[in-house]
Amino acid sequence: MWMRLAFLTPVLVLGLLAIYFTAGLGHDPSKLPSVLINKPVPEFTLAAIDGSDRGLSSTDLKGRVVLVNVFGSWCIACLVEHPFLMKLKTENIIPIYGIDWREPDRKAGPDWLKKRGNPYTLIGDDPKSRGAIAFGVSGAPETFIVDKTGIIRYKYLGPLNPSVWSDTLFPIVEKLRRQ
Repeated sequence: MWMRLAFLTPVLVLGLLAIYFTAGLGHDPSKLPSVLINKPVPEFTLAAIDGSDRGLSSTDLKGRVVLVNVFGSWCIACLVEHPFLMKLKTENIIPIYGIDWREPDRKAGPDWLKKRGNPYTLIGDDPKSRGAIAFGVSGAPETFIVDKTGIIRYKYLGPLNPSVWSDTLFPIVEKLRRQ
């Protein structure tokens, strides 16, 4: 009897773990919920990145529907998303505000943008995660839609691309603009 129980216990544990992990495969990590959705952007003030005159604060995010994009020069997915952000800028579709998050040194982010182009209206330097904490960031890139009153309406985790924009973000932006 004890031999069977000793054999069945690991089998049952492995079976339960397999069920748990299989269920997790059906979840989309880009739809990570945020407790800040439908709440005002918490107050924050970030210094300007090296070479800029002005940083970014929560008060800058009021008055029109905007995107807030968290990026870093160290982030491979940010490199993938960057050409699409540049396209949004050249088409003047929506203001994009940047949070340059956890750079290895003060020149890394500005040098990265100088080389690739700057899609941001304003950028805050966030070496100590003050802005990232305000938004509840869990990784980069992350993009938030903020409405005219400074309320966070949507969070997208991962690199933006044309299909994410047209299928998910742009309809939300258009709806918020009409309100």
